[in-house]
Amino acid sequence: MQEQRKLGSRTIVFLILVLGLSLLLGGCALVADFGSNLRQQWAGLPLTLATYDDQAQKIDQVRGTSLAITRDRQFDEINSDGKQNKQSKVMKITVGSHLMRHVGSSLIAYQDGLTNVLDQHPQKVQAINKKRNVPFVNRFVHAVKDDFSGSSYVILIRSQTGQPIATFAGNRVRVSKTDVPSSTNLLIDGKRLFVYRCDYTIYEKAMLD
Repeated sequence: MQEQRKLGSRTIVFLILVLGLSLLLGGCALVADFGSNLRQQWAGLPLTLATYDDQAQKIDQVRGTSLAITRDRQFDEINSDGKQNKQSKVMKITVGSHLMRHVGSSLIAYQDGLTNVLDQHPQKVQAINKKRNVPFVNRFVHAVKDDFSGSSYVILIRSQTGQPIATFAGNRVRVSKTDVPSSTNLLIDGKRLFVYRCDYTIYEKAMLD
């Protein structure tokens, strides 16, 4: 009986430790995400920003050592009571002391330290695939497997018509909302990725091995 109680106590202690560790790790990711957002709004982040058409062709690319993205609130719709009726879809992008605005086409912005693997291997993409559907991910990862070695997750980003435009990899991935409609913040191994008007899928790399 005493042995069973000891076993039960150990199980409870073990479960408490596991729960505590999960909360700690989740909290760390949350803190890192919050810190990244704070740095972006106050000091900007070193980001590469690119926009794409429906066929996943790159329209333009901008790089800044101090780049920040927010919703342009002057385009919010306000009703007669002075309350916000509809959020603006226009983005205000500051690049150092310069200003950009963007709305409409697919856009990604990724922090220095992240690599868009798809951007670096366009010839291999064209060579291994004609129809860029789900099996494309598996074929692409194997074609450039060195770029994904040691990674736990693969993030595939697609245009609004489903054409792949970017692929990233990392061991820790956190997804969070932004104040810009149709956009998502991702934190990949502590580095910021901002996605606007794109489809995306996050795969465990083990699924593609």
